[in-house]
Amino acid sequence: MNQPIKLSLEQEFGLRIFADQVHQMSREQAQIFLLKLYEQMMIQETSYQQLLKHEWKLDSGSISG
Repeated sequence: MNQPIKLSLEQEFGLRIFADQVHQMSREQAQIFLLKLYEQMMIQETSYQQLLKHEWKLDSGSISG
């Protein structure tokens, strides 16, 4: 079986700080934040796909997600 990927202590600390910040947000602020976060995740995914296409010389094809 695969071992789950664990966060480093630095990442765990960052996650705790992030959680504290989220708990202080209003519902509306949290909703806006989630929408922006999701958009950034999609941009990051597209960037990775484009990078992989270029690195693997698949520029003429497409990678669908």
